[in-house]
Amino acid sequence: MAALPTGIPMAREPLVTSILAPNASAYTHTGTQSYLVGTADLAVIDPGPDQPEHLDALLAAIAGRPVVAILVTHHHRDHSPASRPLAELTGAPIVGAAPFHASGEDGRIDAAFDADYAPDRVLAEGDVVAGQGWTLAVLATPGHTSNHLAFALAEIGALFSGDHVMGWATSVVSPPDGDMGAYMASLEKLLAREDRVYYPGHGEPVDNPRRLVRGMLGHRKQREGQILRLLREDARGAAGLVERMYVGIDPRLRGAAERSVLAHLIDLERRGLVAGKGTAWRIAA
Repeated sequence: MAALPTGIPMAREPLVTSILAPNASAYTHTGTQSYLVGTADLAVIDPGPDQPEHLDALLAAIAGRPVVAILVTHHHRDHSPASRPLAELTGAPIVGAAPFHASGEDGRIDAAFDADYAPDRVLAEGDVVAGQGWTLAVLATPGHTSNHLAFALAEIGALFSGDHVMGWATSVVSPPDGDMGAYMASLEKLLAREDRVYYPGHGEPVDNPRRLVRGMLGHRKQREGQILRLLREDARGAAGLVERMYVGIDPRLRGAAERSVLAHLIDLERRGLVAGKGTAWRIAA
């Protein structure tokens, strides 16, 4: 994991500044990238975790300029919690992804989600947030989460891709909120676009985004093919498939791999290609 400076504003181009949060981990890479868009007035995209040092860094970079909106791609706890103190300090509305509330069996995924996230306005496909010299158009990109959004900055052909597309790793798709079919459809949607650069929620900018998205689609289809080949040999569960598919995986990432394999199995079941549950998934008769 590269040693990048946290809390230091990095001017990516005239309308885009990034500030890296100090929350590096196996799942967040070097930390969450928060972005300021604009010059005279600003949008803040994914303000990140509610850490005093990161909030101070955001305020220093804002430098007293008006904040039009605080935008949230999705409300995982590494993306949205700082929206609340930042809104109190700037007076800006919190807008973006719809709130999510897990219940029943879904409660086991609560740990990843910001249960207190409460946007002032939920954004949907085609909505626009604008300021002086900048326009952010909303794209619905579900898959990593059901409420995931991306924001396209028309003036420079940039896309803030959140956790949907990142250069350093593929996105975790964890059912029941994560959906592999939706994730693949969202990748196809982005592949049809002409964005020049992606600014992801973690990692460095992606300078050839269509090539990366094409590769990610191919990677997921390859994983799907592996699953089908292994199930033709014998019935297995997600854990058994991971054992064969991810040789030498970092133990910290094994759980995420199992969730993504489960997402593939659920998608294949919907398409009538596999059947089963638990540890006994098999090729459909």
